[in-house]
Amino acid sequence: MTKKNIITMEHGAGGQVMQGLISKSILGNISNRSAGTVGLDDLDDGATIALPADFNSSYEIVITTDSHVVKPLFFPGGDIGKLAVCGTVNDLTVMGARPVALTCAIVVSEGFEREILEEIIQSMDLTAKEARVAIVTGDTKTIPRNELDSIIINTSGIGFAPRIIRDNGLSPEDMIILTGTIGDHGISLLSHREGFNFNTKLESDVSPLNDLLEKSLQITTHDGRSAITAMKDPTRGGLSASINEMTQKSNVGVILEEEDIPIKSAVRSACEMLGLDPYEIANEGKAIMGVRPEYADEVLELLHSHKYGKDAAIIGKVVAEHQGKVLLRTPIGSLRQLNMPVGDPIPRVC
Repeated sequence: MTKKNIITMEHGAGGQVMQGLISKSILGNISNRSAGTVGLDDLDDGATIALPADFNSSYEIVITTDSHVVKPLFFPGGDIGKLAVCGTVNDLTVMGARPVALTCAIVVSEGFEREILEEIIQSMDLTAKEARVAIVTGDTKTIPRNELDSIIINTSGIGFAPRIIRDNGLSPEDMIILTGTIGDHGISLLSHREGFNFNTKLESDVSPLNDLLEKSLQITTHDGRSAITAMKDPTRGGLSASINEMTQKSNVGVILEEEDIPIKSAVRSACEMLGLDPYEIANEGKAIMGVRPEYADEVLELLHSHKYGKDAAIIGKVVAEHQGKVLLRTPIGSLRQLNMPVGDPIPRVC
C-alpha cells in the first residue's frame, strides 16, 4: 500500500494535503451538495439553505445530529456511509419534517485506505440522492492510528415540518403500526461480523424513511391535526426500547399482539440460536407509528404501496389502563410485560 493511498496525519493538518483529500476523495464523490447560495463547494464555515417555494412561515425547523461507529464498515445491505445518511434522514422524518440538507464530519485514523474512504463517500452520495437531500457542509479530521481503529462519521440534518410529530403523543384507542420486519439490521450485521452462517440470506434494512412516510404525514383530520399522533424509529434497543419510551412519555398503556409483529423467520431463528430477543435488536429502516384509529387502514394501505413498507402491519393498540407499560399478548392469549432493555445486546451496529 503506497503512502498516497492511505490517510496520514498531514491529511488533517489544514494544508494542501488536506485540501487535496477533500477535493478529490470527498467532494469528488458527492454530487448533490448544494441547497442554497453557499454550499459544500464553497468550503466556507457553513452553508445556506433556500426554502422551497411551497414552504411558508408556518413551518418549523427541525435539527438532529448523530455519530456512527459501525463495525464492520461494510455489511450485507449497507455500510457506514449509507447508515449515516439514513439515520439522520429518519430522525428528521419521524418528527414530521421533510429533510432538506445534511452536514458530514469525518474523523479518520492515520493509515486508513483512501479507496475505502471514497467508497463510503460514494455510498453517502447515492443514499442522499435517494432521500432527496443535499450534503452541504462538513469537516474532516485525522488522528494517530493507535487512537482510533478506523473511522467515525457524524451527520447533522435539517428539515422543515408543517406540524411536529412527537414521540409522546399517543392517546387511548390509537393503533400502533410498524412499517416492516424487525431485527434485520442488528442480526445481519452481527452474523457478518462474527462469521455466523445461518444458511440463509440476512440483510440490513438500512434505508431512508422520508419517501415511505411522506403521504401518510400529509393525512390530516378535519381540524388540521395529523393522523399520526406519535412516531419513532426503533434503532438501538429495538422495538422494546422505542415503544416503551413512547408509552411512558405519553402516560398511556399499550397492548401489542405478538402474532402480528412482523419478523423474518431467519431473524427469529438466529435470535433463538444466539439467545437474543428480537424485540431488542436495532433496526435502521423502520418506524413505529401511533395512528388515529379512523385513519389506520388508510395509512397501512399507503405503506403497503411502497417498497419499504410491504411488510407493514398494525401490531397493537393504545389503552388508558396499564399506564407506562407495554403488554404483549401471546399466541395463547396471555399477557406479559415487554420491558425496556437494560443494555445494548449488540454493540457498534449504528
